Amino acid sequence: MKSCLRIPRIILPREKFEKFAVIACDAHETDGAYWKRVEREAGAEPSALRFILPEVYAGEDDEDRIEEIREEMYEALESDVLEKLVRGFILTERETSAGTRRGIVAAIDLEQYSGKRGESAPIRPSQETFPARVAERLAVRRGAPLEFPHAVLLYRDKRGRALRGLADEDLEKLYDFELMEGGGNLKGYFISELIARDLLHDLQAHGDPCFAVADGNHSVAAAKAYWEELKGELSADEARNHPARFMLAELVDLYDDAVRLCPVHRLVCGVDAAAFCDFFMRAAKCKRTGNVLVPAFSGAEAAARTDELIEKYLRLDAGRVQYVSDGRALAELTRGEDCAGVLLKAPEKDELFSRLKGGGVFPAKTFSLGEEGDRRYYLEGREISYD
Repeated sequence: MKSCLRIPRIILPREKFEKFAVIACDAHETDGAYWKRVEREAGAEPSALRFILPEVYAGEDDEDRIEEIREEMYEALESDVLEKLVRGFILTERETSAGTRRGIVAAIDLEQYSGKRGESAPIRPSQETFPARVAERLAVRRGAPLEFPHAVLLYRDKRGRALRGLADEDLEKLYDFELMEGGGNLKGYFISELIARDLLHDLQAHGDPCFAVADGNHSVAAAKAYWEELKGELSADEARNHPARFMLAELVDLYDDAVRLCPVHRLVCGVDAAAFCDFFMRAAKCKRTGNVLVPAFSGAEAAARTDELIEKYLRLDAGRVQYVSDGRALAELTRGEDCAGVLLKAPEKDELFSRLKGGGVFPAKTFSLGEEGDRRYYLEGREISYD
């Protein structure tokens, strides 16, 4: 099997990590106040906030925002606020609501990724994607000189062999700071190219697939789409090492004690909440508290069945669907008469890779990696253009 990974030259801010690092663009997508606070916190300092299009703002002057993102990236490169490291990985230690989660920041080979249903590949999405959201991410990536992804890929290592070998290494600490908005402490240690080469085999020891994209499915799909656009214009030699062929991601062991698969709930707004609940309960056995429904069905098909019923209802009554990771927030958002919620369950860990074998996939927005505040923050970057 060809290697799925590349040892990259990672880019970091030179200072003020706590101002630079911001949470994934699709987090807090119903909470504009959160992103306003992030804007105030970042202030005029260099920040990854200027390199992303938060989902909460999608559809609002997207073209202008995307052009600003490109300009901000070029300005950051030219003003020397970023530092490019020598080749290597980064070992991360992130405090989350479930404990300290450890990961390896590396580059994945997009030639080894496939999002096509039924197609086996070493790197697979865990969940289906929405074409419109992939298009948004693709628009941001086109013409951008840098990437600062939030993608997290899971691998299987029940014995913890890959990371255990790093315990005896004297790794250089690159950063140690508190993430904004209560994101917890984040530490990063540099793994030299020599040590990284020894890690490659252990990280991709299991196949079909080796890696599952847990968070950032839309971003990885967009990176793949961008690479497919580019490679047709390249010679074989150029395509072999073109920077856009690779994407930076964090690799995390599924069996890390701090890894939790959390459900993503459905919020239906702009409808008659009582009518929606009645419709849903006639089609599926549920418990109801206020305007929040808890369906009796569970497992891999729970999200699919829920989405099917929501789509059917919205053909009759205009409304929109939003995705909420916090069950308590869902209850708050459904207190009025025009919003209803469906509370779902996440798959078990041992379900995950078995579902993906042979090209399977979970429905879109079935689960997230941890609670909303545990989502990955943008920090490490990489060049993806020769410009």
